[in-house]
Amino acid sequence: MFLRQLEPRTARTTAEVLNFALWPLAVLTVLHRVFIKAVNVTITDDFKPVYNASLAFLNHRAIYAENFNSTDPHYLYPPSGTLMIAPLAIIDPEKSRWCFILINAIAILVAWYLLLKLFNFTLNSVAAPALLLAMFMSETVINTLVFTNIDGCLLMAMVAFIHLLLKRRDLWAGVALGLAIAVKGPLIAPLLLIPLVRGQWKVFITALGIPVVLNLLAWPLIVDYGRFWSHTLPYLAESRDYFNSAIVGNAMYYGVAEWLTWTVRIVLGVMVLISLWLLYRYYREDEVFFICTASGILFGGTMLLGSLGQMYYSMFLIPMIMTVVQRNSVMRNWPAWVAVFGFMSYDKWLSDRWQSIGRDLEYLRITFGWGLLLIVAFCVLGDRYLAARREGRLEVGKTLDPAWMHPEPAPADQASVHNGHARHAVPETVTT
Repeated sequence: MFLRQLEPRTARTTAEVLNFALWPLAVLTVLHRVFIKAVNVTITDDFKPVYNASLAFLNHRAIYAENFNSTDPHYLYPPSGTLMIAPLAIIDPEKSRWCFILINAIAILVAWYLLLKLFNFTLNSVAAPALLLAMFMSETVINTLVFTNIDGCLLMAMVAFIHLLLKRRDLWAGVALGLAIAVKGPLIAPLLLIPLVRGQWKVFITALGIPVVLNLLAWPLIVDYGRFWSHTLPYLAESRDYFNSAIVGNAMYYGVAEWLTWTVRIVLGVMVLISLWLLYRYYREDEVFFICTASGILFGGTMLLGSLGQMYYSMFLIPMIMTVVQRNSVMRNWPAWVAVFGFMSYDKWLSDRWQSIGRDLEYLRITFGWGLLLIVAFCVLGDRYLAARREGRLEVGKTLDPAWMHPEPAPADQASVHNGHARHAVPETVTT
């Protein structure tokens, strides 16, 4: 039966045409990114310090003795993360790197499949190859594989967390989030706000318990355990002026006055808080939209307003971008996609002819992209709020959406509603 699906035949519908065109492009792109581009040697190597730290751990040598004066990639995982990634050093560096690339690629594919299910798409839909192609064409996926870091696994953990949270499997949702926090706590921890406002308290048992237990287990096994807290952790709290697309990073690089930097950060921070409040107040019952949009705003705010933001962190904005298939998505406007191009495009804007302008465009497009996305979310939600207030639609439990976003159900659907079998609203899907 599977081989019959591969049999060449002429498409009869537009959906079939798109499927026949997109699947080969998507599959070949994935194979190229994983087995050619990622395996090739690259200047930036996030894997080397991780492997060296794993090797040092297995041989009971010091791990947290980095010289942070250099611009080379540093090992910054906490002891809990060290304990988790230690098996990488069991085999030689080259094969270990290949395995890590493959693990991340598989994790990204699992996240892709879970995202399809989250938005009610099947593998037969046009959305399946379109999303796969878009993900593996993006800078965030390409450089995650090329630099060989762990963000693909963290994306899978994030999407699994969302799925389990929606199914009210709180302890398992906490497991997914806790494993991610154990590796990159400051980046992932803001997601805890979502179960907090939803009252899913059991999530915190495992989400916080797993990192704590792993750190306690690592305590007697890491010879310089205390240096992470006294040497590495303070560095993580500092801002640097290289490879840093956060506002403070670019401000330091371009010599922007501190008062202006803080003004921009505070203004955007207020926008983030207002956007999150509007989502909680009026959209928390629209669960998929609420969780995916709120997670995107939380990650965008963390990357933009925090001490460190790197372009490939944009991977965690993919669930928010995917809400575009929903009628009430904040992504259904052209400025949102200008923002997406800024932080997702693999294109380089460095110019041999206009070097200064090209360098500024390349360095600032990520920061401006994240900022524009947050501004778009704030403006869309704010505009809906003001429109609803003018029209007297600010009711408890009601969304801010205008009527055209949720048309009246067909007569057959109305009959099912009257019979007590109302269906939950689902996002728009592309059918075949």
